[in-house]
Formats: sequence, C-alpha cells, structure tokens
Amino acid sequence: MSKKELLPQQEELLEILARSPQGAHISQIIGSLPEPPHRRTVQRWLATLAADKYLTIVGKGRATLYKPSTVPGRHGKDKENYGRYIPISEEGQEVISYVQRKRAGRTPVGYEQNFLNSYIPNETWYLDESLRAHLHHIGDTDEHYPASTYGRAILSRLLIDLSWASSRLEGNTYSRVDTKRLIELGQYAEGKDAQEAQMILNHKAAIELLIDGADNIGFDSYTFLSLHGLLSENLMPDPETSGRLRWRPVHIGGSVYVPLAVPQLIDECFQTIIHKAAAINNPFEQAFFIMVHLPYLQPFEDVNKRVSRLGANISLIKHNLCPLTFLDVPERAYIDALLGVYEINRYELLRDLFVWAYERSANEYIAVRKSLADPDPIRLRYRQEMHELIGDIVRYQHQDVERVIASYSDEKLKQEDRPAFVEMVTKEIKHLHVGIIARYRIKPSEFTAWQKTLEA
Repeated sequence: MSKKELLPQQEELLEILARSPQGAHISQIIGSLPEPPHRRTVQRWLATLAADKYLTIVGKGRATLYKPSTVPGRHGKDKENYGRYIPISEEGQEVISYVQRKRAGRTPVGYEQNFLNSYIPNETWYLDESLRAHLHHIGDTDEHYPASTYGRAILSRLLIDLSWASSRLEGNTYSRVDTKRLIELGQYAEGKDAQEAQMILNHKAAIELLIDGADNIGFDSYTFLSLHGLLSENLMPDPETSGRLRWRPVHIGGSVYVPLAVPQLIDECFQTIIHKAAAINNPFEQAFFIMVHLPYLQPFEDVNKRVSRLGANISLIKHNLCPLTFLDVPERAYIDALLGVYEINRYELLRDLFVWAYERSANEYIAVRKSLADPDPIRLRYRQEMHELIGDIVRYQHQDVERVIASYSDEKLKQEDRPAFVEMVTKEIKHLHVGIIARYRIKPSEFTAWQKTLEA
C-alpha cells in the first residue's frame, strides 16, 4: 500500500520538527511558521501526521510535545509518483519539474492580474476543442430534462462522494464509511476532531444548495458567497469572515506565492472572475476556469479551494452532466497542480488532473445512473415542496398527517397535480425511516420524538 500524500504545510511542519529532535511544543512550531495559520488548523495537520506515523505525540495538555518519527523514510522524500497512473502531458511534466524543487529554488511571486485579464471568454480556451468534446461525450446524460434532474437522481450518492473526496483533499481523515454514517445517520466517528465532522456536514449543505437551487444558482456573487458561507460555517477563526471577501493578507503554506492583499483589488478581480465565467458558453471550460482562477485569487480568508471545487460543479449540474467528485484524486497531484498556477501561471498540470478526475467521476456515475429507474416527473417537479412538507410534519410533530398534506397541497400546488402529490407524500411518510431522513434535513432526535408522539 502506498503512503498517503503530504500537503506542503505538513512537509513544512516535518522540516521544523527535524530541527528539534527532542520535540517541540505547538507554540514553538507555530512560531517557526511564516504567517502561521490558526492554532486549530496546525493541530489538525499534526494529528494527521501522527496518525500516519510521521511524528509521535508525547504528554498531554500544555506539556504535549511533538517529535519527529524515527521510522526510516518518513519525511516525505519518497513521494508517490502519481504520473504512473495519471496521464501527464509534456507541459504538465514541465510544471512538475518546477514545483517539486525546494522552496529556496523557486522565485517568490505575487498575483499577476494580466493572467486573468488576458483571458477572453469563448476566444481563450484552457481546454481545447477535442478535450471539450471528449468530456461532453463521457459526461452526457439526459439534457432534455430540467436543470439538475440528474443531480437529484443521484443526490444521496453525490452527497457522500463529493463531501468525502473534497474534505480528504483538505487533510480530513474521515473514511468514506464514516462520511456515509455521518451524513445519513448523524453518527460522528470516534476519535476524530469535531472540525472534520463540521467540514463534511458543511459540504453536504453546500451540495444541497447546488442541487435544490439549480434554477437560481449561477456564476454570480450571491452563489459563491453563499457557497463560502456554507462551507466555512463554524470553521473560521473569525466568524465575521464567513461568506465575505477577505480584507486581510493570507499566506499559502509551502508556496512562494503571495496573494493580493488590497481589499479593493480583491473585490475587483473577484467580480472579473465571476463575470468572465458567466460569459463562457462551454460548461467544462466554465468549470475549469473557476478551478484555476478562484484559488489563485484567494478571495476568502480560507476555504478557497473547497469553494472552487463545488463551484466547478455549477455548470455541470445546470447542464445535467455528470458531476466532478474528485474521487481518488491524490493530494500531492492536486497541490502540485495548484502550485503551478500560483507560482508560474501554468494550468497544464491542473488540466491533466481535471480531465483524469472527470473521466473517473463520469464512469462511476454513468454506472449509478443506469441502475436507477426513470425519475417520477411529479416527484422531480415538487421535490423541494415535498422535502419542506415532510420536514415540517416531523419537526412540528403533526399527528393529523393527512389533513396537513391536503391543506399544504391546496395552498401550494396546481389543482391537476394535487392528487398525485398527496398520494406521493402520504406514501413517503408511511415508509419514512432513519436511513432516509437526511433527505429532508431531519435530525435523528427529531425523528425519534415524532415517532414517540405517534405511538402515544
């Protein structure tokens, strides 16, 4: 089994500990980092390194020491060669050759605004015509259905896969099984940091926004600020920064790139990115453009990459294309690809990774789609109303269910659709169980209380 890839920030921590063989306190480690991140973030990185036996933890509380592992080869020198299974272009290899140099051998750089300004929608192409055609061919579903029909049909699977894979790229140690239990049953994994569970639940909420609001979301400020607000909930050191563009400088661990620090310029470039993305007429180019330029700008204090990964799915969801879940994407490959964008404005390695990742996602989800029955048109049309109604029935412990359903349908639905809707919701209520209550954003405790009310 190959070793887990290290983030540049984790390698930086190991280099610091290598200079302190007797061990170091977390305050000493943080003090050795240039523009250090939040203490809890460093603790999470250290916990992951300890779990993977890169370091050992001695003592408890304030006396805790972090010591470098004595196991040979545990200092990141034997990185996995992801080029063995991800097809890398000649241009992509050039990017790898540069970003895998030591930091001292790479030139410090700032934000290059011309990289964004020189991009002209529908004239500049990061994905050439043959690549766009290839991606559309493998990701095509039933585009004659309304926006997000495909996403809704595979929602349960998508919530788990994308929440898990995207969180894993941030160093989250939840397994896919842990993620499934958390999302479907509300069960937290033992021995895991509470922040990890929060990260996954935030992904779930953000994905639901994309699916449920497919007709209203898009490449606009509201959508991306909302995505950040959901993905960063309870994870930002300063809660005021959640869902807002940043007004403070940020530091990229492991990189010689220094992002913009002037709030007015950050806002200006953010608006330019959004407007240019909205003008692109190809959904795959839109997705990739966001994956390149949003992390490069770093418009938020944190959670930028997560916003870009979910933002890349907006165009795919709206066009009923297979989603991009990032399953099996190696952390090292993803970080190297972003460093190429950050430090030399080269997107080719990220493009190679994007194409490989989408091929894997499409193969996975086409197989899932074939196993599903054709969606019920009434269920699709009134999915949001059904979820709202069932959630309210359980949360408010309604006992006269038939009356509540009939009253709701009379108020909200067209007359010709009411009988089918009433029948559908009544049937769903009768078969409601703990394994599907996550669809309706019902907590296990709310479901248990409702059941006891019915029994009484």
